[in-house]
Amino acid sequence: MLKGKNIGLVGGGNMAEALIKGLILSKICSSDRLFVSDIRSERLDYLKRTYSIKAFKDNAEMVSQSDIIILAVKPQDIKTAISEFRDALRDETLIISIAAGITTAFLKQCLAKKIPTIRVMPNTAALALASMSAISKGPYATDGHLEMAEALFRGIGETLVLPEKMMDAVTGLSGSGPAYICLFIEGLVDGGVKMGLTREVALKLAIQTVFGTGKLLKETGEHPAILKEKVASPGGTTIFGLHALEVARVKGALVSAVEAATKQSQALGKK
Repeated sequence: MLKGKNIGLVGGGNMAEALIKGLILSKICSSDRLFVSDIRSERLDYLKRTYSIKAFKDNAEMVSQSDIIILAVKPQDIKTAISEFRDALRDETLIISIAAGITTAFLKQCLAKKIPTIRVMPNTAALALASMSAISKGPYATDGHLEMAEALFRGIGETLVLPEKMMDAVTGLSGSGPAYICLFIEGLVDGGVKMGLTREVALKLAIQTVFGTGKLLKETGEHPAILKEKVASPGGTTIFGLHALEVARVKGALVSAVEAATKQSQALGKK
């Protein structure tokens, strides 16, 4: 499905690099068919040197050679980026946006052409081929285009097709989620250090605990509350720790974090 397709990324930031690395490692796309454009010469030099891909300073030049375009620039830069390459687009080119808050309706308005669009929200776990990517079909996109997007992002982790109206909430949860998890791990590590563990030991314990718990939940299909009850035996250490977390309103803080990030995604789409 993706064989022979040239994939161009507009923007060479952290998420773009995660996608580039993931696509190459998963063998979804060979480096000679991966292109990237960016205004920063030093960034292009780094990506070209590290991943042996073709780098462009000019968006239009790259787009003219690409079959699939992934918009990996900041939401506020989408309109400008599209204006720079719009005339270089072919009718059959597929546009995939990973910019937070940017709707396919906005892309359609900026493109001013009948170009198929797909909206995707991955996360930085793509660097470990463990991203969670939600995908929504936009104007002029066919089921075939959707399948191409799924194949592309399945190479860097799990995919889920959802209605576009859910994408801002996805952004607030799984899009921003890796940062929440890192903050949680930091807290566990600092707690371990406070109780006498070395930072190295505490970090290893925390990372494996989070990883193992996620793996267990995924493989068993159990609800987190059920697993929590199994760990929290009467009068044991865990129930005391859970009580401290409830007093600190950790669960409520996580709900508020997802809500705040979702609202910011919605706000970005209105600018």
